[in-house]
Amino acid sequence: MKKNAGGGKKGVFISFEGIEGTGKSTQARLLSEYLTKKGLKTVLTEEPGGAPISLQIRKVLLSTKHKEMDYLTELLLYNAARIQHIKEKIIPAINGGRIVITDRFSDSTAAYQGYGRGISLKLIDSLDRIATGRMRPDLTILLDLDVETGLMRNKKINKRDRLELEDVKFHKRVRKGYLRLAAMEPERIKLIKASKGIEEIHREVLRIVEKVLR
Repeated sequence: MKKNAGGGKKGVFISFEGIEGTGKSTQARLLSEYLTKKGLKTVLTEEPGGAPISLQIRKVLLSTKHKEMDYLTELLLYNAARIQHIKEKIIPAINGGRIVITDRFSDSTAAYQGYGRGISLKLIDSLDRIATGRMRPDLTILLDLDVETGLMRNKKINKRDRLELEDVKFHKRVRKGYLRLAAMEPERIKLIKASKGIEEIHREVLRIVEKVLR
């Protein structure tokens, strides 16, 4: 771990990414539980969310009542939620030497609003510079799965939100976007096949994370 401005050890920032139904939330939770049992201080969080204002924005973004939401409105709301998340939760935790594990971060915006919605990647990058100052996780684990399987998994557990109502073509564009992001940043973004069993994926996650923590 790097040292922060106060001389103490700076924490580590880990994100989980992927299309719907890849098991991000489960793997983020399992990682947090494992590291906590090893005596490490962790913070488990998610996007949009992680702070009171961000959670209110999450309700608006994911509500199936808001099908008429403009794509730019959606983009700006995700960035607004992220600003609060970073300032209220992520930065204080990292500066306190904790391991922050988040279910989604800025790669989701590039994948969903950029590749999925077709919003200019230059515009998304400019907004990201304002919202995050180009902050990136130390490690991003991308769980990859075919779209049909992912959507079917969520259907089985009755998980429905505004984005999941999009057609299969949209989700396929999102998946392609994620794979492009991984190809552009192989040192940070590590791809794991999410078609494997939960425990097998967890063991693979641990192998990757332990290398980063060392």
